[in-house]
Amino acid sequence: MRRMNLLASFAVGALVLAGCSSSTDTSEEAEQPAVSVPSPISTADGQGLADAITEDAVVGHLEELERIASENNGNRAAGTSGYDASVDYVQSKLDAAGFEVETPEFEFDQFAADTQLLSAGDQQISVAALQYSPSTPEGGITARVVAAPADESPGCEATDYDGLDLAGAIVVVNRGVCPFSAKQTIAADLGAAAVVVVNNQPGPLDGSTLGGADVAKIPTGGVSQEDGPIVAAAPELTLTLDTETTTTKSRNIIAQTKTGDRSNVVVAGAHLDSVPEGPGINDNGTGTAAILESALQLGAEPEVTNAVRFTFWGAEELGLVGSAKYVEGLSDEDKANIALYLNFDMIGSHNAGYLAYDGDDSDQVGAPAGPPGSDAIERVFVERLLQEGIAADGTDFDGRSDYGPFIEVGIPAGGVFTGADEEKTPEQAEKWGGTAGETFDQNYHTAEDTLANVDREALAEYASAVGFGIGTYAQSVEGPNGVPVGAARAEARAEK
Repeated sequence: MRRMNLLASFAVGALVLAGCSSSTDTSEEAEQPAVSVPSPISTADGQGLADAITEDAVVGHLEELERIASENNGNRAAGTSGYDASVDYVQSKLDAAGFEVETPEFEFDQFAADTQLLSAGDQQISVAALQYSPSTPEGGITARVVAAPADESPGCEATDYDGLDLAGAIVVVNRGVCPFSAKQTIAADLGAAAVVVVNNQPGPLDGSTLGGADVAKIPTGGVSQEDGPIVAAAPELTLTLDTETTTTKSRNIIAQTKTGDRSNVVVAGAHLDSVPEGPGINDNGTGTAAILESALQLGAEPEVTNAVRFTFWGAEELGLVGSAKYVEGLSDEDKANIALYLNFDMIGSHNAGYLAYDGDDSDQVGAPAGPPGSDAIERVFVERLLQEGIAADGTDFDGRSDYGPFIEVGIPAGGVFTGADEEKTPEQAEKWGGTAGETFDQNYHTAEDTLANVDREALAEYASAVGFGIGTYAQSVEGPNGVPVGAARAEARAEK
């Protein structure tokens, strides 16, 4: 799942869709893992594909991804040898299954933060530069503090600062509702010199990003909820951030069935990269493994109504780079031919939740409903889980994973999720087990995101659900749980 901040991280830059390299483009020097693939299933529908996906097979892929990380400095982050080896592994499996595999390359900016200091008088406060944050001038910025009023959407509208003079000030604003980039841009446009974002839950503000170097205007750091009152009440703060950006490259993986209607393509996606701090086995080896096994079980030439496109995204942890630029590079016709997008990002969290993306916004939390058809995708997964005796909760389209770029262009989306850094409620613990008051994945974005810390029961249940969703829509994108087709699709997306 997208990293929202890195102490020594990457940032997205201008992406170049440099054409698609075929599976024969792999370097001759790259050692390819031995591969074996299952025979394609005989019944290529939701239940058939769900039944074909076994826990052992999915875990086998996770073991390979963990091995790759251990042999490559402990991670599989974009721009590293661990990521390249992960691409080689997935590509080799798809090649052996008969898919024509493309690995389009793109550029992104590698971001590193060196000095990160914040003080209120003599008191030193821990601060983390938000991804993409510019450096402060040499010696830092010392300025008066303007605290954004604490309302339901702090710092998300310019009117929040009515009557306040932001010129030359350091703005202190709480996390919540709108992207960090919006909070920073509004403050910058009103003349602020820097921004300090306060976490809205206990602990430091880890995993934060401004979303892109092109929107980063002023130095921005994040502090813990516990330090929030100190920085907000300080008459003056001194912020020093020393950051650097360099350009490097990464790749996506795209493989599509050779059969099925290409004007109603079902796209299933997961991000392949980890954060630099760990191997990323739950985030997002689990989603990768489930989609890869779905592809291998379905096969390259299944008897399906609709074509299925399997996608593995690079640099998701750096701001949804691979998926965003992939969507940007699609022609209008290509986008119109995509019936829906299924996203699978973390399906084996240690203190697992059973969540499905809230396509109809019935929860009335955060973002509005997804594009028309997203409600139907939610029903497919919720009904599947109910058949398994699991009452799923909704989870908001909060923009933190690769469904975001597809939703932006009107493509309906959905999927399942076992949770990241949000806390499990007592009600959820009573329904599903686990520990209330603890995050769904206490190993999120750490070196402990290993196979040993994956919830195998949740993984098995959700890997099966992944296959069910893909197989269901491979056979039909119409009916009670269908999405707009034909003229209805064009009309729905014309409103975007």
